[in-house]
Formats: sequence, C-alpha cells, structure tokens
Amino acid sequence: MQTILIIGGGHAGAQAAASLRAEGYDGRLALISAESELPYHRPPLSKAFIKTADEELQELRPAQFYEKNGIDLHLGRTVTAIDRDAGRVVLDDGALDFDALVLATGARVRVPPVPGIDLGNVFMLRTAEDARRLRARLAVAEDVVVVGGGFIGLELAATARLLGKTVTVLEAAPRLMGRVVAPQISAFFLDMHRGLGSSMRLETPVAAILGEDGVAVAVETQAGLRIPADTVIVGVGVVPNIEVAAEAGLDVANGIVVNEAMRTSDPRIVAAGDAVSFQHWALGRAVRLESVQNAVDQAKAASATLLGRPEPYRAVPWFWSDQGAFKLQMVGLSNDADRSVTRGKAEDGSFSVFHYRGETLVAIDSVNRAADHMLGRRLLASALSPDPDKVADESFDLKSLIAKSA
Repeated sequence: MQTILIIGGGHAGAQAAASLRAEGYDGRLALISAESELPYHRPPLSKAFIKTADEELQELRPAQFYEKNGIDLHLGRTVTAIDRDAGRVVLDDGALDFDALVLATGARVRVPPVPGIDLGNVFMLRTAEDARRLRARLAVAEDVVVVGGGFIGLELAATARLLGKTVTVLEAAPRLMGRVVAPQISAFFLDMHRGLGSSMRLETPVAAILGEDGVAVAVETQAGLRIPADTVIVGVGVVPNIEVAAEAGLDVANGIVVNEAMRTSDPRIVAAGDAVSFQHWALGRAVRLESVQNAVDQAKAASATLLGRPEPYRAVPWFWSDQGAFKLQMVGLSNDADRSVTRGKAEDGSFSVFHYRGETLVAIDSVNRAADHMLGRRLLASALSPDPDKVADESFDLKSLIAKSA
C-alpha cells in the first residue's frame, strides 16, 4: 500500500492519521481538511472558547507531530469528487492519487427551513470560525434567543446566561434533549436553566426570524408570540456529509454504510465518525453516532482494517455535555430501554438514571456523578447488569460487581 488519503480534519481524521503511523504504516499519508486550522478539540467551542476572548483552540496534536510523522496536511482544501476507477481524489484546486482512503467527513449543522434564517446576527455552531463569530457577537449582545433544546443549544444558552445576557430557549418538543436522555434528566436541566434566569419554552416551534435592515430583531413562534432578539442561535442538529461518498457510488443510508470493521462497499475505502452508519451489535439495527469517543474509536478500528488487522467494532458509546455548573455524562444507548432506576436524588444535584431493556442494563445517564459514569462504562463493557433494586440502594457498593467479575 503506497498512499493513504484521509478526508476530514476532525477527531476521526486526526486519529486515523495518528493510528496508522502508530500501527506501523510507513507509506505516504495525507490528511485533507476543508478548515484552515490544524485539527482541534471541538467540544470547548460551545463553552470555554465562547466565554473567554483570548481562549485559543485546543489542537489535538501540535504541528510538529504531523511533521515528525510524515503526515502531509492539505488544509483549507475541499474534496469535490472521488474517482474510484482512477484511484484519485479531486480537490477544488487539483487532485491526489490514493491506494486506500479514509472517509472522516463528519457532519454539518442542520439549517431549518425558517424564514429569516439568513439574516445577520443568526448563528450556528460547528467550526472554529463559527465560534469566533459567535464569541465576538456575544461580547455585545443583549437579548439572545436559542432555537433548539439539545446539547449545543443548551450549552450555549448556559454560556450566554453566565455572560449576563437575557436568554430565551425555544424547543419544539415536549422536553429538553428528548431524543437522548431520560425524562428525569430533562426535567432537572429544565429547572437548572430556569434557575439561571433563562426563559425556557417547550412545545414552541419557530415560525420565522424577523429582521430590520437585514439584521435579526425578533423570533416569532408558530403561536404568534414575538420574542425580541438581537442575537439568534440555531442548534437543531446536524446532517452527515455523505454527498461525495454517494456521488462516488458508495452505499449510503443516513450515513456512509460500513461493515463491522468500518469498511465501506469499496474494500479500499473505510470510514469513521459522525458520517458513518453501522450495524449496532446490541440494538440490532443501523445507527449513526455523533460523539468524540465514537469518532476516535471508529478511526482506530478503520486504521486497523486498512493494515490488515480488522476486528468487529464493539466500543461502548459515551457522551457528555457541560451546562452551567453541571456535567451530564451518558454511556450506552437507551433507545430501546423499557425501565429505568434512579440512584441518588435530583434535588441534591447529583444522581444517575440506569436504563434497562428487560433485565439487561443498556445505558446510564449521570449528572455530576462521574464515579457512576466510569463504573457504567466498565459494567456495559463487561455485559454486567446489576439488580435494579441494588442500583436504587445507595448503600450497595456497585463496584463490588466489577471485582467479582474480574
């Protein structure tokens, strides 16, 4: 194998480059990224980076790493096509040949079809450049309306409120973060944000963003309520970047379809990260996960496959969200859970919700309870399911289950 190209400069792309070198690949290696920055850590963009004027990007690895390991960086370059027959990636200003390819194309923000979405002072957050623009705006903003009660929207709402802004959150669904956390968690964070002084409106879909002289001045709900806003932040999810893969004839379905070793329908091409659709071993259906952990672990698996050491991808997924003074940590997938048990008390600001499908533990949501989260990773990785009654009893030491299984 002479040349491996990596398309995408996020967590998955950067990890693939590092893993290929660490695992002994000594051929030509190049990473192509549409962004001009070195690959960087994305979660701080909605928190520390936004709050602090002189906060720098947290590079995943310094420039010297890529130089030392002979990784060619093509930054600020856009891939326009993959010519599989020729083994060539076409760029906006040239082309590169490949023998194998890593697709780490990630995702982009979902742009809702709302009138006024293109007005000035309407922001969405995905990249460092997005964050710089939003940080500059929040320095002078007064009335902030956040459209979307998911992770990004709530993280930015908390950040804006802690900066002293008037904040209103509009969520179309009946509860916050409804697709991914337990009702108890949703209720806790609803109360938390209200405690910060934010106005939280559930079941409130947006009809339009209203403007004057090309700049947003208010958000109008479908019920006709008009909320003043000199700054609008829209966070209603992301869309996987699958167009180049689809145009190249690779299998796609809400993501780039891969097998259990991260190989696409072309054996020379693997994929990893937010744009990937894979068959989940526990759920028994295809899923697409958006998390740093998944991007990194899939990149490691994809690299091993290219080097002739494929293994089934079985990493336990975990996620986190920092909102105000509270850290929400999740492990596993609760989609098919039919029972939940709470350990600790929400009123104490530290508790966990254990999710079961039948008698099997499938996920844990934790608020300011890092020990439960770390234990949960070990329990799920070991396929251990503690008795729900013991979970609810805080006098029972759950760590003893790990010791017994060792």
